[in-house]
Amino acid sequence: MSQPVAFTAAFADLEPKERYKLLCASVTPRPIALVTCVSPEGVVNAAPFSFFNVFSEDPALIVLGLQHRPGNTPKDTSRNIAAAGAFVVNLVDEALAEAMNICAIDFPPEVSEIDAAGLSLLPGVTVPVPRIAEAPFALECRKHSAISFSPTRELLIGEVVRIHAREGLVDPRTLRVSMDGYKPVGRMFGDGYSRQNDRFDLRRGTYAEWLAEKKS
Repeated sequence: MSQPVAFTAAFADLEPKERYKLLCASVTPRPIALVTCVSPEGVVNAAPFSFFNVFSEDPALIVLGLQHRPGNTPKDTSRNIAAAGAFVVNLVDEALAEAMNICAIDFPPEVSEIDAAGLSLLPGVTVPVPRIAEAPFALECRKHSAISFSPTRELLIGEVVRIHAREGLVDPRTLRVSMDGYKPVGRMFGDGYSRQNDRFDLRRGTYAEWLAEKKS
């Protein structure tokens, strides 16, 4: 039986698919943004992204890593957001996971993933893009800016202008979120996803507390 060995590699020596494999399998779990947007023809599209995260709270910014189709043509999400300047990030919980996976199918532009997945919509309040009614959280966003790094990759920055939460998830007085009620799922690698039902707390101490512990 071979002994386990440490691994290191220069990314300049790896093909993009190899970099993707290592990055996606090591940076886990990742939150999932099920993004809704509207085409110029009025079709509501929904697509999941796990190259996604919160970037800042002041201003309130999120980032999405968008990949173009083979031939470097933009996908529906990129094209629609560029045209409308707005979108909605719908967060994914356990109850929404199956429908999210249907939305990942490469449907033609005229087909709405919302209809295909059997989801329902609620109108946007601050932006002219609907949100998914079944989502535990929805972030209405305006396009802030986009950075093109290559013919195939674009970083989209969106400013969050409104948040919606399902009943019972947010305490309106303390703004605390009930994780037991939320039940978010995370993206792993390949076909893998994770539940967030095995958590632990670590209180961040102060420097004075750390010094006192070292002296004791």
